[in-house]
Amino acid sequence: MKTLRITLLAAMAFASAAASAQTTVKDAWVRGTVAPQKATGAFMQITSAQGGKLVSAQSPLAGVTEVHEMAMDGNVMKMRAVPALELPAGKAVELKPGGYHVMLMDLKQPLKDGESVPLTLVVEGKDGKRETLELKVPVKAMSAAMPMTEHKH
Repeated sequence: MKTLRITLLAAMAFASAAASAQTTVKDAWVRGTVAPQKATGAFMQITSAQGGKLVSAQSPLAGVTEVHEMAMDGNVMKMRAVPALELPAGKAVELKPGGYHVMLMDLKQPLKDGESVPLTLVVEGKDGKRETLELKVPVKAMSAAMPMTEHKH
């Protein structure tokens, strides 16, 4: 009887934790760097069950971490920080090269293939409550992370 009670309590704790985690992240990765490089991007798919917005990001491996948008203006690539990234309810928002991404700047060390980067995302729900997601994001080699189809010369 005691084992059954412990199992039920554990199942209930897991279910309540899953219910409170309204934002999920999948397929996250960070592009690797070389020694003199001081910036890179983190990419992923973010889904907010009830909707909200990504309002900030942080990593102890970067002096500055921002949510960025990259867009072409004619023949000029422009990148800028955005104050927040809308997350429509139940729809995956893809952060990818050439679009929205998390920019890691003033890197404290090169990021090598196979390592992982601690990354904290803060999502603000429609109700104004904030959810913090603590991630360990794998680093992919620069060549593996940027297939030839993405080069735009």
